[in-house]
Amino acid sequence: MSAVTTHVLDAARGRPASGVAIRLEAAVAGSWEKVAEGHTDDDGRIRDLGPDQLDVGDYRLTFDTGAYFDAQGVATFYPQVQITFRITDPAQHYHVPLLLSPFAYSTYRGS
Repeated sequence: MSAVTTHVLDAARGRPASGVAIRLEAAVAGSWEKVAEGHTDDDGRIRDLGPDQLDVGDYRLTFDTGAYFDAQGVATFYPQVQITFRITDPAQHYHVPLLLSPFAYSTYRGS
């Protein structure tokens, strides 16, 4: 299993957000380097995003929410959502969900 997983729930529609492009990046020497990328499945999840273990450090997930809403013909205030988080224990699994609507979003550390 990937060290980092995510899922996206479309709170406005009350269902998973499938087809959302997501990029995982690591902070390296003051810049961001791509670690992995993928798209959410029909259940709104990416279960295989990146390696099984990541080093201690800062990471971010970038969600292409603009393309997701454009495909539905829905205007959005947030064309992109970035969630930056810190890995402190490489042995742990980090699940970072995104609850999304056209004009709001929230996140939390999942399990």
